[in-house]
Amino acid sequence: MTGPSTGSPPLLEVRNLYKTFGGVHAVEDVSFRIEPGEAVAIVGDNGAGKSTVVKMISGAYTRDAGDILWQGAPADIDDPDDARRLGIETMYQDLALIPDLDAPGNVFLGQEPYRRWLGILPVLDRSAMATKTRELLERVRIALPSMERPVRQLSGGQRQATAIARFLLSDRARLIIMDEPTAALGVQEQRKVLNLIHRLTEQDITIMVISHNLEHVFDVTDRIIVLRAGRVEGVLRTAEVTKQDVVSLIMGGGTA
Repeated sequence: MTGPSTGSPPLLEVRNLYKTFGGVHAVEDVSFRIEPGEAVAIVGDNGAGKSTVVKMISGAYTRDAGDILWQGAPADIDDPDDARRLGIETMYQDLALIPDLDAPGNVFLGQEPYRRWLGILPVLDRSAMATKTRELLERVRIALPSMERPVRQLSGGQRQATAIARFLLSDRARLIIMDEPTAALGVQEQRKVLNLIHRLTEQDITIMVISHNLEHVFDVTDRIIVLRAGRVEGVLRTAEVTKQDVVSLIMGGGTA
């Protein structure tokens, strides 16, 4: 795990975020910073506001009030394309993969390369797609059994690596938000995903993880942001606290 870099502005800072739904405050006065190159978890009970905060950062929700700063400058994030242009990518639990396409087809979806057949007809350059996809997966030390196998036949960890490779293709990804990345996976597949997070931070890609699994949170993160009832209950350095400290904050019992 890499720690945050120093001597530079935060990669991401949110100040006093508010979001209401039908008069109910889902998020109220939420502020925190994420430094370049660190892994941060957002934890909290159901309804704590975790997903709402992430969706405002990723552009899926428009904030009612508050500011988002990217590398120290105000950022207008009104939709997911705005977030992607900055380098913010979000991996939801469904991964947004096309099950019947192979890994290269998913990685290059919407930006497929073409070559000229006989110098005239444009045809899909599948060889270039497979080569580049293999290179991207090698960056995170994941090997697929076949580049031609539909992703529905891949393991959970392999599908997540394919989704990550799609983010890495543009070489713009600076912050990857992962929503419950180890949910519904077996023990071996969970370990592969945790290793994947370690490898991404080793390459100075910042990670924000939403998770209910504190064991995994303590394995991969530098800091933990605890939300409760839509507010920040605490920001903790992972190495300086225990799981019981975090649970106590989640339950509203204060910190040790």
